[in-house]
Amino acid sequence: MESRLDDLEFRLTHQELAIDNLTESNLQQQQAITRLQAEIAYLKTLLRELTPSAVAAPGEETPPPHY
Repeated sequence: MESRLDDLEFRLTHQELAIDNLTESNLQQQQAITRLQAEIAYLKTLLRELTPSAVAAPGEETPPPHY
């Protein structure tokens, strides 16, 4: 009986360590995802500012030739 109890305590200790390691890994991954989402949003903003629109603003449009 004592051996079984020691075995269970050993397994529990290793499972707790594994859970702690997975939690830490999950936290690091979530932080990386959050950082990358912010970087993508920033790059989208920069790209919109750098890329001219294919359609000119209505005030900048030249009138058609028949006017």
